[in-house]
Amino acid sequence: MSTFINKKKNILIAVIYNILLSYALLAACRIIFVLVNHNYLADSLVHESAWHMIKGALLFDTATVCYLNIPYILITLLPLHYKEGTFTDKLSRLIYVFCNSIGIIANICDVVYIPFTGRRTTWSVFSEFSNEGNLSEIIGTEVISHWYLVLLGIAFIWLAGKLYTTARYEDWNLPRYYISRSILLVISAMLMVAGMRGGIDRTTRPITLNDANRFINDTKDAAVVLTTPFTMIRTIGKKPFREINYFPKEKADRLFTPLQQFIHNDTIKNKNVVIFILESWGKEYIGALNPDRAETSRTPFLDSIIAASHTYARSYGNGRKSIDGMPSVLSGIPMFVEPFFVTPASLNKVSGIAGELGKAGYHSAFFHGAPNGSMGFQAFAKASGFKEYYGKDEFDNSPQYNSSDDFDGTWAIWDEPFFHFYAESMNNMPQPFVTAMFSASSHHPFKLPLKYEEQFKAGKTELSRCIEYTDYALKQFFETAKNSDWFKNTLFVFTADHSNKNTEPRYKTSSGYFEVPIIFYTPECDTILPAGIDSTHIAQQIDIMPTILDYLGYNKPFVAFGKSLIRQPAVTEYAVNYINGMYQYYSGDYILQFDGENKSKLYNIKDDILMNNDLLTAPDKNASAIADEMQEYLKAIIQQYMSCMTNDKLVPENYK
Repeated sequence: MSTFINKKKNILIAVIYNILLSYALLAACRIIFVLVNHNYLADSLVHESAWHMIKGALLFDTATVCYLNIPYILITLLPLHYKEGTFTDKLSRLIYVFCNSIGIIANICDVVYIPFTGRRTTWSVFSEFSNEGNLSEIIGTEVISHWYLVLLGIAFIWLAGKLYTTARYEDWNLPRYYISRSILLVISAMLMVAGMRGGIDRTTRPITLNDANRFINDTKDAAVVLTTPFTMIRTIGKKPFREINYFPKEKADRLFTPLQQFIHNDTIKNKNVVIFILESWGKEYIGALNPDRAETSRTPFLDSIIAASHTYARSYGNGRKSIDGMPSVLSGIPMFVEPFFVTPASLNKVSGIAGELGKAGYHSAFFHGAPNGSMGFQAFAKASGFKEYYGKDEFDNSPQYNSSDDFDGTWAIWDEPFFHFYAESMNNMPQPFVTAMFSASSHHPFKLPLKYEEQFKAGKTELSRCIEYTDYALKQFFETAKNSDWFKNTLFVFTADHSNKNTEPRYKTSSGYFEVPIIFYTPECDTILPAGIDSTHIAQQIDIMPTILDYLGYNKPFVAFGKSLIRQPAVTEYAVNYINGMYQYYSGDYILQFDGENKSKLYNIKDDILMNNDLLTAPDKNASAIADEMQEYLKAIIQQYMSCMTNDKLVPENYK
């Protein structure tokens, strides 16, 4: 074998061999991806759909191999006789190893990243982390904790160089050389274009990320079929938003409009609003929302709050990342295609809970214990109307706190001291106020303050003990806040930015991935949002802003893609989110998956919570009619969303 590899080959054989080696390296990366993340992937991986996924993986591997090896093919096959020789041999090997190493590194990185995002990384990742000053620490932590993946990556890169074979220069006359090389280059170029497009038929549309859904049963599993180099290459310079015209504007406005205004005769309630966006607090971890596991709940304090709150049993997030949660909760903007923060639309004027209540005389402040500017939170808080921002800088400048003791070393101030700082800061604010707290401690790498290492033990996942710690921090916050003069006159809202580390089967579906709590609590009795768990209505993060404004009696126009949960009839309730190129629309007992062009799948998630039975595969006219009606409303939402993003219509004065 060693003799075969090291011996120079006929150029055609050498190129074919090296291309196959590139395939093998990608396949090895995918095997590692599946083995490490098997707990987060749907059961379809081991069922009859596995063969379809393999075919899909081969399609995307082909495109990836073609993209990665363009430089190698060019330097090797370019018909210039004077380039032939030892230097070109070494350069070809270097280029081949370098390009394929990029693919290996990208795939290995996503082995770690995928549990947090639910999708392969796209080019937007560079914008997402552009404001982070602690990237070296984060990467260093990951390298140490996933040392085995680092070693595997190094091994794969070493194999790429070791197993690479060099093409032999044929000592032909120049005419024959140029003719043969030109023909070989043209044929190779045609094959590579076909590979990148996903086929050779003239009618074949170049494959996109969304095509992965053709080969899977669960949209969440698109990450298994795709490769990270493909998703990154295909999203370079792409504009995520474009105008879509499913309907004439009049019909779209009739079906759905984000421009809203509530009719209230009374003046606005001067009631404070406190919003907790809890990092990674998927519904799975909350005992009160999982009665079968209530005895082992990791959230005993929040469970006690839920007992006195208006809580939604059917509640969903509108994104899968922290940077999706903030626009969804505070401005009613869901994540479609790419996170709002990293798109050109983030420069638009936006309606926000703070900005709207600011018009009614409210003071506002946003709190996040990370270094100021982290994740773009400070910029969005300001754009959406928050007048004050409290981050690590403000915490450091408070004489009674010491960030050298309270900083977790990676992301932010530990939740317990920062929640205490939050409560005390509100004591000094003029009322009424609206504030939001984005917690941080229930975040990877899932560390705890040393003094709590023994108190909070890991459960099924390392995240569970961090959630228990943050629940404890919440309890301490309320112990402090209940003695404040603003406490009883306050509406508290609890939700999560997204779910994480899902383990239960119902929370590992493409619907369950988005299940987050939505809880409204007032210390005194409330008839508008009475205590109890509402199992009838569908709630989502983008409903929080309209619901708060309606609750307070706000009567000015605003733009948001959610609806007030106070006045919406249950029959018109909906939720919407986006995952791996597929829009998901929830209405009644059903969830529709739609790829932007055609309805794809329909499930009854009341009777089929694990989403095993696609109703559109059966000859059921009723199911088809339900899907058609749901698709019409979803199309209207998508059309209005894209129009608002591309035409700067996220505030009432710009909406026409």
